[in-house]
Amino acid sequence: MRRHGRVPARAVYARACDESPPNEPLTARRRCRVSGPDPRYSAWSLLRARIAGDGYWRPLWSGRVLADAYDVVVVGAGGHGLATAYHLARDHGVRRVAVLEKRLVGYGNVGRNTTIVRSNYLLPENHYFYEDSLRRWQSLSRDLNYNVMYSPRGVVDLALSDDDWPALARRGNAMRLAGIDAELLDRAGLERFVPELAPRRARRFPVLGGLLQRRGGTVRHDAVAWGYARAASAFGVDIIEDCEVTGVATAAGIASGVETTRGFVRAGRIVFATAGHSGLIGTMLGTPLPIETHLLQAMVTEPIKPLLHTVLVHVFPGHGEAYVCQSDRGGIVMGGHLDGFPSYTREGRWDRLEEVVQGAVDLLPQIAGLRILRQWAGTNDMTMDGSPIIDRLRYDNVFINAGWCYGGFKAIPASGSACATLVATGTAPDLIRAYRLSRFATGHLLDERGGGPFPVRL
Repeated sequence: MRRHGRVPARAVYARACDESPPNEPLTARRRCRVSGPDPRYSAWSLLRARIAGDGYWRPLWSGRVLADAYDVVVVGAGGHGLATAYHLARDHGVRRVAVLEKRLVGYGNVGRNTTIVRSNYLLPENHYFYEDSLRRWQSLSRDLNYNVMYSPRGVVDLALSDDDWPALARRGNAMRLAGIDAELLDRAGLERFVPELAPRRARRFPVLGGLLQRRGGTVRHDAVAWGYARAASAFGVDIIEDCEVTGVATAAGIASGVETTRGFVRAGRIVFATAGHSGLIGTMLGTPLPIETHLLQAMVTEPIKPLLHTVLVHVFPGHGEAYVCQSDRGGIVMGGHLDGFPSYTREGRWDRLEEVVQGAVDLLPQIAGLRILRQWAGTNDMTMDGSPIIDRLRYDNVFINAGWCYGGFKAIPASGSACATLVATGTAPDLIRAYRLSRFATGHLLDERGGGPFPVRL
């Protein structure tokens, strides 16, 4: 077998030993059993590494050789692609899986976000999905044996006027009816939870209260990519970096494989999880998608002593949204609305940066004197209703995981599991049935923000 590295100690299924039609559930195929040493991190592994000296630790996923054929090829080594590959291997026993990445693991949007995770959505189709994801975040470090630094510091949507209360109360009541934690805080309750908002300083907008989800918080973004890559590789998934997919080959009405910069690769099933480049995938396959790519930028200040222990979010009248939290390194992380025009440049508009900083300072005047340390932008694939697409695309054995808009990072655990089930069995689980591409033709849209058929919410 052409694998190197370690294999989990418990008996696991190796590569499929036969060839099956692409529409047959992969879990029904005959497989071989292998076993090997457990690669889990522990105090004992550190002790063994100390005794063994140099050379004990091996690359976690690099060095794999691209094979000629796979049962499943996943295009995109971001959070959704790696999570899909991991669950295909762990939950469905699919061993011939490759993840092809144009650049490096974690180089795209999974490493270009503000790390916030939450499930405080209004529509049932969304809040059940993101709640499943949030529950998975709570145990992900243990599941991957890799610390993703989940911090349940709470997420607070602020009310700065009486007009904000009905929308927050409606969303909080919908969450509680679904069994999801939500607390509507008045001014006194909010000041107890976030003392930094107490009226010690003059601020542009008065803070009247907020909607709190205590289990929401932050997760270390690059640790998520590395943890999933390590765990998937331990199950035998080939992660191939510097391998761009340039086309899809077809035969007899199905996709037979992908053309790459390293040559042609046959594939029983193909999954595209390419974040901001999803629209280009639709063009490649001759199926235009209801997606536009927009920039979403964020920035972080110089580090300071602990000031803010939670995540604050609000949409300001006249200059968009602002969300603020403090990183483990001490920097104040800020983000806001999209830049407002389609682009792949990853260079955000300076006027949007100014609006985000203005909103953050309106919330926390204490940070007005801090210097911006760095700024970045990610490419978001925005759908016309603001909700994602997890479905087949043109061919029965081609799947797309796209259109995550603002919710891509927080959705990774649930998305990976559900997408893997769809790919392995051919049937979408209930959790993602509403995310079909066909909803744009039938009119069953999931307009979470109530903004209508527009990809940008300004």
